Amino acid sequence: MNLSNLKPAEGSTKTRKRIGRGSGSGLGGTSTRGHKGAKSRSGYSKKIGFEGGQMPLQRRVPKFGFKNINRVEYKAINLDVIQKMVDAKKMEMVGIKDFIAAGFISSNQLVKVLGNGTLTTKLDVQAHAFSKSAIAAIEAVGGSVVKL
Repeated sequence: MNLSNLKPAEGSTKTRKRIGRGSGSGLGGTSTRGHKGAKSRSGYSKKIGFEGGQMPLQRRVPKFGFKNINRVEYKAINLDVIQKMVDAKKMEMVGIKDFIAAGFISSNQLVKVLGNGTLTTKLDVQAHAFSKSAIAAIEAVGGSVVKL
């Protein structure tokens, strides 16, 4: 065996259809495109969403709503979650790095502390936003709030 007698495995290749090469080939005439109509002609491409003259989906379904491009998305973390973190690690300050390390958020997310649950430890809490009830609860136990 050498380079001059290599060939593909039996049945692994097929000869391509040579269409439009005369009626004797069996693939001449209409060249497998059927008779007349836009689809038989060169350069045809149907419009996106075209449904053969039927009212297309994007016109049947009404428009509604909008996406506010200025929306700021926060990841909510409740006071009871913060209290569990403090109980487990004995911290005096809880910040964004602590939330990332605990797996509550990823590094590019913003945090909002909400007032659900109770806080019993005096803490300094750092976050991007706070609810009024969370601020009241943190300050009630002698802690402080730091907005980033």
